[in-house]
Amino acid sequence: MINRETGFISLYTSGTEAMNIDANGHIRTALQPAFLAKPSSAQNNIALGTTTIAFGTEIFDQNNDFASNTFTAPIGGRYHFNVHIRMDQLDTATDYYQLRLVTSNRIHYAIIDPDLADADFNYFILSINVLADMDASDTAYADMQVSGGTAQMDIQADSHFSGFLAC
Repeated sequence: MINRETGFISLYTSGTEAMNIDANGHIRTALQPAFLAKPSSAQNNIALGTTTIAFGTEIFDQNNDFASNTFTAPIGGRYHFNVHIRMDQLDTATDYYQLRLVTSNRIHYAIIDPDLADADFNYFILSINVLADMDASDTAYADMQVSGGTAQMDIQADSHFSGFLAC
């Protein structure tokens, strides 16, 4: 449908706008998978071993593909993901802290050995930015691996996990 006043072209599927092209050629796809989530509150004293990070607050979830801390790809393609985790109270006696983005096809990670400091860290940020190949129904979630030391590290609520279908 073309709106003659604005020059916009809109395409609909089942009565819902699926795509909009403006007079300058900008394309917006209302059902394009895209999400941004953050923890509802701090997760304190992360246990040794592997802990799934809880992202209980959705800022947006454009195609309803994010639930229970996990993104599920509605179609195959290349998805861009960002995981940004603020950690507080890192123990220098810990062997390592490893942030992982676990997808069905592979694991992407960022790691720190806090032993480089002479005292516990008050805070530190680990981030992952990746273009990941996914098939329809593949999943992606973030977790934290803690090896050794004391279970004292906290994940702060200003952390976030986001993603979108790039191509």
